Amino acid sequence: MSARRRRVLLWVATHAFAVALALMFLAPVAFMALTALMTDEQALTSDLWPRSWNWANFAEVFDRSLLLRWAGNTLLYAALGTLFTVVSSVPVAYALARFRFRGRRAAFLVVVAAMMLPPQVVAVPIYLVWARLGLTDSLWPLILPMLLGDAFSIFLLRQFLVTIPRDYTDAAKVDGCSDLRTLVRVVLPMARPAVAAVALFQFFYCWNDYYGPLLYAGVQQDHLTLSLGLATFKAFHSVQWNLTMAATLLVTAPVIVLFFLAQRVFIEGVTLTGVKG
Repeated sequence: MSARRRRVLLWVATHAFAVALALMFLAPVAFMALTALMTDEQALTSDLWPRSWNWANFAEVFDRSLLLRWAGNTLLYAALGTLFTVVSSVPVAYALARFRFRGRRAAFLVVVAAMMLPPQVVAVPIYLVWARLGLTDSLWPLILPMLLGDAFSIFLLRQFLVTIPRDYTDAAKVDGCSDLRTLVRVVLPMARPAVAAVALFQFFYCWNDYYGPLLYAGVQQDHLTLSLGLATFKAFHSVQWNLTMAATLLVTAPVIVLFFLAQRVFIEGVTLTGVKG
């Protein structure tokens, strides 16, 4: 047996479980992509490979839906929601990690308890508040609350910030830096992996959110997000699986690309937040 063949067999034996898991996760994506390229008739059969490559299915999705408008609504929701969450959660996490004050542990327990509270529990009273303010039938009831922070983001950032040695912040205070300047100039540059992880988590949550837009976006087509619009598109084209799969592929492709582009910093941030708690 040649040395090259031995190395190949050794690699397969070493990574067999990982390869099997990768194939298991990639199989649905491959099935979705192949179905998206079939004709209407073939999509209803048991065929797994397209007889002809119908790239026009993707153009037809745009013709039969307001996909670009839904994408714009979703991008607005995800971008503002991510920005507001990061800006409002970082100071709270910094205070819980660095400041010594009465009730700090109780405040941290409140944050942890808020993570466990299902949003459906408070949906009715919160909806009534936004209805009286006249902001329903829009995405603002989902975006504006993120100015008050997010429990999971605060928890994740706090877990990272406690791992930063106090020597850095103490040295900054000796040099005359205020707490705000210490946070912006010293702590945030060191916490970039955690901030990036929080931003990605929040962006993916907003992009995939279905319950919130279903509750507040209303029934007008031009107010829908991609997740809600995709469900509507599927309802109108329930037997045209090729178009449904093409629309699903168009909706999921941006977040898949974003994850692979930011995979390194995302994994680094998630890993480092678990070093110390």
